[in-house]
Amino acid sequence: MTESDEVELIRRALAGDEPAFESLVIEHQDRLYSAMIQVTGSVHDAEEVTQEAFIRAFLKLDTFQQNSQFFTWLYRVAFNIALSRKRRKRAKISLDQQREDIGNDVIDHGEAVDAGMIRQDQVSLVQNAMDQLSEQHRAILVLREMNEASYEEISEILELSIGTVRSRLNRARKQLRITIEELQTEDATVESPSGDPAASRDAASSNTATRNSEAEN
Repeated sequence: MTESDEVELIRRALAGDEPAFESLVIEHQDRLYSAMIQVTGSVHDAEEVTQEAFIRAFLKLDTFQQNSQFFTWLYRVAFNIALSRKRRKRAKISLDQQREDIGNDVIDHGEAVDAGMIRQDQVSLVQNAMDQLSEQHRAILVLREMNEASYEEISEILELSIGTVRSRLNRARKQLRITIEELQTEDATVESPSGDPAASRDAASSNTATRNSEAEN
């Protein structure tokens, strides 16, 4: 669909032409749904967010200023819905339930662990770290790293200046690294054969020093 075709469909939809809006839905629903899977981490939630976003977009189409792409505006509508739902969910469920929802099960280290299980463990670690970030940091990381949005698109969606987008993204990446390292340290403490937290921290520090030394050589 060309940009001029989309503009015409929007004009007709604003005039009450429901088939025109249905054409917009057909054009963008798959892309929006895929993006919301990344945002919500759930196929079911992504379906509900996508449906609600199109309903809200239909009701508020007259607020679309057409100074940006229609999908960018639609994405912002869906993204805000997803964040609101996530805040409500966090208020209702415990951390254990969240881990169960994303399949973050504890691995029995007495059994063999194949490559797939290791990858899933790493994915769960990152997901857990993302869940602990502030809404601002999580939002900008999801947009940039998962949905590969440009700085300009992020600026429009979050209604921030380009400079603020860049600085906030840098802070979010730094905080994510710190959170992942903290979670890894906690895991090492739990898994320490001696049960000595200090020993686990020393081991983690030693491994970090070794990696840094290897990187310098």
